[in-house]
Amino acid sequence: MKPEPTPGPGAQGAVVVVAGATSASGRAAVRALRAAGATPIAVGSDAARLAAAFGEPGARDGAVPQRTCDLADFGAVQSLAADVRGAFGAVDGVIHLVGGWRGGGTFADQSDADWDFLARGGITTLRNTSRAFFEDVAASQRGRFAMVSSTTLARPSAANANYQAAKAAAEAWTRSMAQGLSLLESARKEDPKPQTSAAVVLAVKALLDEAMRAAEPNRRFPGYTHVDVLAARAVALFSDDAADVNGSRIDLTASSI
Repeated sequence: MKPEPTPGPGAQGAVVVVAGATSASGRAAVRALRAAGATPIAVGSDAARLAAAFGEPGARDGAVPQRTCDLADFGAVQSLAADVRGAFGAVDGVIHLVGGWRGGGTFADQSDADWDFLARGGITTLRNTSRAFFEDVAASQRGRFAMVSSTTLARPSAANANYQAAKAAAEAWTRSMAQGLSLLESARKEDPKPQTSAAVVLAVKALLDEAMRAAEPNRRFPGYTHVDVLAARAVALFSDDAADVNGSRIDLTASSI
């Protein structure tokens, strides 16, 4: 019989790195984490965009901590991880929101330039952040790593072959991370212990924010998931039983608004 789920400790007091924090989904994640009592570390590639999104760092008490980093450079991400640990102690989670979309045309039109953009943004940055923070996530009693993927992988299209292949690779990497976390905890050959860390894929058809609604007030956006819904689910991962969510792919299209 399957054991009863063991709720996680929640996000209160957690230190969480938000990679890609200046995006609409990143800003939503930072808001949701702060509302839950966590300390989000907003990470982006441009200091001016970070300040525009979250205010000048250190300008006031309670300001959102900000770090600039080229997440496609593993050495830079390792330095980021050391910096965050030094300033905030152990890291409890990473929410990876870096990527972008390139698509359109025929299968033969899938360009190397688009693939390089997608691979760098969606795969390389994910590999780097997951490796640099793996030990932190594994050591935390509520360690969580989350990425965003696409529900369209179930029926990949010729026009989006580059994009969907990159997302598929990122999903495979994240699930490999999940197995690595299991091997350190519940799947240990000797002295297994309860699973407390998890790597999770959150899948959406497409994301929606208020700027998109304002730009097209008469459009319905069927199947889109609002960035606030995505953020809320990412925060809720810290309260889920790690054994239940580790390695899972959570479809958020049913939560679209």
